[in-house]
Amino acid sequence: MTALCGALPVDVQRAAAALAAGELVAFPTETVYGLGARADQDEAVAKIFVAKGRPADHPLIVHLADMAAATEFASPLNDVALRLAAAFWPGPLTLIVPRRVDRGAAAAGGQDSIGLRVPAHPVALDLLRAAARLGVAGVAGPSANRFGRVSPTAASHVHDEFGDGLLVLDGGRCAVGIESTIIDCTRDMPALLRPGQLGRRAVEALLGRSLDMPDARSPRASGTLASHYAPRATVELVDTVALRHRLQAGPDRAAGAIGVYSRLAPPAGSGWIYKAMPADAAQAAHDLFAVLRQFDEEGVSAIWVEQAPPGSEWDGVRDRLQRAAA
Repeated sequence: MTALCGALPVDVQRAAAALAAGELVAFPTETVYGLGARADQDEAVAKIFVAKGRPADHPLIVHLADMAAATEFASPLNDVALRLAAAFWPGPLTLIVPRRVDRGAAAAGGQDSIGLRVPAHPVALDLLRAAARLGVAGVAGPSANRFGRVSPTAASHVHDEFGDGLLVLDGGRCAVGIESTIIDCTRDMPALLRPGQLGRRAVEALLGRSLDMPDARSPRASGTLASHYAPRATVELVDTVALRHRLQAGPDRAAGAIGVYSRLAPPAGSGWIYKAMPADAAQAAHDLFAVLRQFDEEGVSAIWVEQAPPGSEWDGVRDRLQRAAA
């Protein structure tokens, strides 16, 4: 891996030139690290699917330098999309909107809709602006990991996935830690397709209406398959009462080490590999993927995770854990 640490201006220019040439570049966002290719060239986007082992009909998210760049990939945004973009871009929000017929087919997974967002990470924005000056309309950027596995929140995680040879802009640890909220704006009633740090309540308060749930008419969207975000070890979600009983009984030592990620601490000296789940939802989201990767590095045979508390602020964490356990 060629890691451009600290993301100096010369590093950003080098990465932008690589994107303009149709090459892959990993870059930081406030959510997770993305594996980027210029979204306006289908042959460049195809390299993402090959590198990740991702089905070509599973759509990607296109990252833009600013709101004005949305017209490069989308038909005119409707009122809902315009209001959401004005309020929450740059930020961890992806809008699914009707796609221009002449651009972005590969990034859209062949659909007539496409996911767009303007990230808030300064390195990502510097890269997108530098690439735009070289004629790159936008950068398709799914998480920089093998398909279905745990998303990367540090440059070192990208190296763990792809090894040497991939150009990586190192922007430090991602501040949010889980992927963006996705809202379908292709119909009259917007729908929440994937929860994230930006919660349902904030969006509904802005729009003055409730968000629909996905249904059979909803477009396919990134990161919404039933099984996703999975470490090598099996993840099992356990309610608080059942987990307390399990911890009191002790581990089955013949089965190998068990990772425990919970607000409940196991008995001292019991042989668990324990990591404390923060009581704050935002901090739990920030830590989640790094914790799952650490358990894999420590060789646990299974991971028991205490179910997230109730409340909409935990929706993003709850969604990622349910898919990891699937």
